Amino acid sequence: MTKERRVGTVSRGIRCPIIREGDDLAKIVAHSVLEAAEIEGFALRDRDVISLTESIVARSQGNYASVEDIAADVKAKLGGETVGVIFPILSRNRFAICLKGIAKGCKKIVLMLSYPSDEVGNSLATYDLIDANGINPYSDVLSLERYREVFGVQKLQFTGVDYVEYYQNLIKDCGCEVEIIFANQAKAILDYTDCVLTCDIHTRERTKRLLKAAGAKVVCGLDDILNAPVNGSGCNEKYGLLGSNKSTEDKIKLFPRECKDLVLDIQKRISDATGKHVEVMVYGDGAFKDPQGKIWELADPVVSPAFTDGLIGTPNELKLKYLADNDFKDLSGDELKKAISDSIKAKDGSSLVGNMAAQGTTPRQLTDLIGSLCDLTSGSGDKGTPVVLVQGYFDNYTN
Repeated sequence: MTKERRVGTVSRGIRCPIIREGDDLAKIVAHSVLEAAEIEGFALRDRDVISLTESIVARSQGNYASVEDIAADVKAKLGGETVGVIFPILSRNRFAICLKGIAKGCKKIVLMLSYPSDEVGNSLATYDLIDANGINPYSDVLSLERYREVFGVQKLQFTGVDYVEYYQNLIKDCGCEVEIIFANQAKAILDYTDCVLTCDIHTRERTKRLLKAAGAKVVCGLDDILNAPVNGSGCNEKYGLLGSNKSTEDKIKLFPRECKDLVLDIQKRISDATGKHVEVMVYGDGAFKDPQGKIWELADPVVSPAFTDGLIGTPNELKLKYLADNDFKDLSGDELKKAISDSIKAKDGSSLVGNMAAQGTTPRQLTDLIGSLCDLTSGSGDKGTPVVLVQGYFDNYTN
């Protein structure tokens, strides 16, 4: 008698060698997964998902740029005089190194920070103090002096950094003048300068549109800086500086360039070695929010910059508890199990949107869901598992 499976989705971190520029990443990833399967005693199956971090992809591509490269591009595109730098996130890893390059390409920066928090939830103020002081965050523009008067020194919960002071000093140390204001309407910056670099990630297209409509002379986003090589630097044609990370004190690692060929190569290598059709994706930040710090994790422009075609789309699932509590509320035991299994088998692949039995399932892109699982599995520290193998993700109760 065939034994019934008792395990659903499994996520495994796969250890790999340290990746360097020029390494054959497809060969290394495929070999690492196959070796892990052999050593740990598990088998690969059709529709397993092999995910690799954007970091090792960009590193193998040698996709780096210097602070001086950023400065040169900013100066060329925004004129090198007074530039409004608006809506940046508060991050030493993500933005500070970019800000250093931006400051080196300007004579003066008017830094406009959103409040009470940045785009991904890092807090600069509290709603309690906003309410107590009669401030309207939708319209009021605060000077640095007014901000300090109302909010004092606000240090981020987990880092202990006062980013207002940190960014102010960083700009000054680059030999650039700085003025800091706080506002949430993009057009507020135009009272200070008509050359604007908008640094928001997921709302950037709207911000650019609003600035241009309000009469800005020059408008660029971070995606417009280093979207082509500067003095032989790396670049990202689609996302520019978005998704970049600090590499050294004067160098950034950019988001990976086009890498669809890489995921297809890994897929083929696994197929050639095992006969199994796996899916492959590159992932960066997961798309989830921390309930304590209120920080939304997604500082990359997308969760996955490249993936095989089998990962296109969203889940198409029925909610088991809905079926158990509603359609089959009078059944139990094997009878209930069979009824639910039959309902799942009856799915014909068409969309379940609007079907009450699908309510409560997560209508997100597969790559966003799997990428979030992988980001949590691999972590961002010293686990040494930049590749994650997810098995059973596409299974259901009947498998």
